[in-house]
Amino acid sequence: MKKFSLSERWQYQFDNYMSKGTIALIGGLGVLSLLIILLAAVIIVVFRIAPEGTQPGSLSLHEAAWEALMRTMDAGTMGADAGWAFRMVMFGVTLGGVFIISSLIGVLTSGVESKMDELRKGRSRVLETNHIVILGWTSQIFSIVSELVLANENQKRPCIVVLAEKDKVEMEDEIRGKVGDLRNMRVVCRTGNPIDLRDLELVNLADSRAIIILSGESDQADNRTIKTILAITNNPNRREEPYHIIGEIKDAKNLEAANLVGKNQAQIILADDLISRITAQTCRQSGLSVIYTELLDFGGDEIYLAQSDALVGKEFGACLNAYDDSNVIGLATQAGQILLNPPMTTLLSSGDRLVVISADDDTIQLSGKKELPIQTQWIVNSGEADASLPEATLILGWNKRAGTIVRELDQYVAKGSHVQIIAELADTSPIDELASELNHTTIRYQNGDSTSRRLLDQANLYSYDHIIVLSSDQLDVQTADANTLVTLLHLRDIADKSGRPFYIVSEMLDVSNRELAEVTRADDFIVSERLISLMMSQIAENKQLSAVFQDLFDPEGSEIYLKPASQYVALGQEVNFYTVVESARQKNQVAIGYQLRSQANDAKANYGVYVNPHKAQAQRFSEIDKIIVLAES
Repeated sequence: MKKFSLSERWQYQFDNYMSKGTIALIGGLGVLSLLIILLAAVIIVVFRIAPEGTQPGSLSLHEAAWEALMRTMDAGTMGADAGWAFRMVMFGVTLGGVFIISSLIGVLTSGVESKMDELRKGRSRVLETNHIVILGWTSQIFSIVSELVLANENQKRPCIVVLAEKDKVEMEDEIRGKVGDLRNMRVVCRTGNPIDLRDLELVNLADSRAIIILSGESDQADNRTIKTILAITNNPNRREEPYHIIGEIKDAKNLEAANLVGKNQAQIILADDLISRITAQTCRQSGLSVIYTELLDFGGDEIYLAQSDALVGKEFGACLNAYDDSNVIGLATQAGQILLNPPMTTLLSSGDRLVVISADDDTIQLSGKKELPIQTQWIVNSGEADASLPEATLILGWNKRAGTIVRELDQYVAKGSHVQIIAELADTSPIDELASELNHTTIRYQNGDSTSRRLLDQANLYSYDHIIVLSSDQLDVQTADANTLVTLLHLRDIADKSGRPFYIVSEMLDVSNRELAEVTRADDFIVSERLISLMMSQIAENKQLSAVFQDLFDPEGSEIYLKPASQYVALGQEVNFYTVVESARQKNQVAIGYQLRSQANDAKANYGVYVNPHKAQAQRFSEIDKIIVLAES
């Protein structure tokens, strides 16, 4: 075995010490400076050295050390020294100070700069409690933060913590720039990988009240969501209590894996499936996406679960008009089951809660009225119109959701219906496979650019009951929305020149482009990103709403419909909403609002949609107005 020399050993120990970082360097240089000062002080005391003109030995050890310290800190101090023995000692001390103390100052400066860089990178641990954590960074984050700001206005010092692979300062600047006024909300950003266990420690998941996972638009988005959930739930340092995780999965085949790793701690939203359902429903009912947005955002009325002991033992139908400015839409049983629009004779049991639409949780107050001002003379009991005729739908464009939209449409339309698809596809096998799965609908495909005016002029647009314009997922968001806008402009121009309007539903990817697209006066817009963001925000605030939304958007059971007002009340008469609710109750439906078609293009009037109006408010309905109801068909 080779023997190492003493100098080599000293060199190795020195290298190891230097590698320990800034704190070790500061400590070493500080100790070395102290030794120089003490050595000088000892020499002065032992050899009774004193400045010229003073008594030899007059300086104590403390005084000598102080004199030496002053000269290490400032070389100019020794300019007034007298006596060559004293000068030589002080010169040695000053020389040591020049090299050692200046090095110490340099290390301190470098250490402070390094710490500032570290703080800028967002690598310090968050010490917040009861905060909401957002993992990942996509354009959805701005809608989510905006909604959480509104939801937490009445909270004391609420906080959102963001962890993403992005510069901390850039994240903070973008949130301030695009969200605007954060009111009382504090947003803390940290730079790190949400899949890395060490980086997750930065955001203090153990004390969080909700965790939102943003997966992005890449092909591996679902895998990343699943990995992030796994990193949270299987972290060896995790808390004992279950987490409240909200995640988004795009492909249905990955849903089971996400539920397996999330267990009972993760609320998973199947994004593409949900948006496809909403698009399919909205193309047949103008204004439906506005209703969903109204229910999902925190700016107007939201869905709450309310306990009401005073109504225990009453039938569900009797609870519908128990509130003046809140709408009962269902029951949450003590066993955890959500029942939207259950049979009107369902009894409210002890421990059950009502599913209520209200402006806020503190506005859910029983009216206490014994006599309800129901105008029975204006209630209409006419049956519904026959809806069994085949329907024709034109889809302009294609994306990964198009197949699901067609499948959803197939569940609603009568046998003999057909869908015409105009798009540019390199591979048409997905359409062939889709055609074999449908029960009521046939599919025809035409290769073509949906932005082409010539093609649209030849498409016989008036032969279709519904037109759906889809944004391509093969292009970047802004280019895809720009192409959609061009198609909508052509469609609107064709309708204006012919004087024959047709019903158009369009998909927009970026919510900021909706305002631009409104010039086309399309009947409805589906902004997929915003709807998913709103739902995630709602579930983050109330975990139990996940089951409510799942039931609301499920094609089985009751859904939201817009039905002619003439089926409920007499037209042209001033009718209060108590009367509308009662008329719907008699049809085993729940009325939650109405749509005035005269305001359908007025953004300031919320496109004519009124959800949860005050029940005493009177309204005259025309033959083109609709009542918004929860019904089974």
